[in-house]
Amino acid sequence: MTSSSTVPVDRLEASVYEFPTDAPESDGTLEWDSTTMILVKAFAGDRVGVGYTYAGPAVASVVTGKLSQTVQGQDALSPTASWALMQHQVRNLGKPGLVAEAISAADIALWDLYARLVDLPVSVALGAVHEGVPVYGSGGFTSYVDRQLSDQLEGWVDAGIPRVKMKVGRNPDEDQHRVAVARGAIGEDTELFVDANGAYSRKQALWWANWYAQHDIRWFEEPVSSDDLEGLRLLRDAGPGGLDIAAGEYGYHLPYFHQMLDAGAVDCLQADPTRCLGFSGLLRVAALCDARTMDLSLHCAPQASAHVGAAVWHLRHLEYFHDHVRIEGMVFDGVLDPQPGGLLQPDRSRPGLGLEVREADIEKYRSG
Repeated sequence: MTSSSTVPVDRLEASVYEFPTDAPESDGTLEWDSTTMILVKAFAGDRVGVGYTYAGPAVASVVTGKLSQTVQGQDALSPTASWALMQHQVRNLGKPGLVAEAISAADIALWDLYARLVDLPVSVALGAVHEGVPVYGSGGFTSYVDRQLSDQLEGWVDAGIPRVKMKVGRNPDEDQHRVAVARGAIGEDTELFVDANGAYSRKQALWWANWYAQHDIRWFEEPVSSDDLEGLRLLRDAGPGGLDIAAGEYGYHLPYFHQMLDAGAVDCLQADPTRCLGFSGLLRVAALCDARTMDLSLHCAPQASAHVGAAVWHLRHLEYFHDHVRIEGMVFDGVLDPQPGGLLQPDRSRPGLGLEVREADIEKYRSG
């Protein structure tokens, strides 16, 4: 492929897959028994790029309708130009939410397509500054009995991951016991994080912040709703030293992240490339953090997030989430596994994301 070549995008396709969980799951504010993946393919020349998001089935219609029409004929060697065009064309659809998730999956597919065309791994194509991305094992659902909780968290530690996260807040009266179970499973040398998914009130969260800090917990995610910027700022300012307040996984576009940062609401920002307008959007969120010398933590979708995470200057870590780890292992060949020390390291010998879809294996989960 010469630098003067232009390769027109032919089309985008999208498929919907629904995967049952391996056990009932819940966090502080939600219960679920299945996870839906929207798998997007971008076609140009003799290459196919793959992207995805975890969202509702309506995302697929946005991809195959407005977004496919928008990028058709655009240069596959300029994925950011297609990304910018998609921003403009969805004005009347309402960008935050499903539309942003559709753009995210399309953008990831277009970057995978570009990287395959130029025979580079996506991490390098995006401008890698790290060879590997630190991960933390994530699960610890509030629906788990003690044995499930301890087995899962201990499994992350046995896999060489030195930090793990559990859910809290659904039944606060049980949280002290559950933290004790978790600590007993992982030992004193493994970092323990908690995520309330916005379940606590402000005063509840402040009390718990002090209790968690006393028990050597250094990461308190969404202690109150991520929409409550004043509440997050209260926790950040009045909470104990050494306990970082984190939020941002529900951000869909740059204004959201700008407002959260401008409010001083978090010690460490989170963003999800399958929600925040893809790799192109995530790198712009990272720039907001770079300007403040603030760390960015990536939320979920580890097989995609590992590549863009390698290109984030002020990177803290990546959430290695149980459901997504399980699903991505079912959907793709070529998945990355954590290396000793808990690093997810993109394979620089494989172009694109290095993933191939296991079409026949996942057909039974297809719902659209």
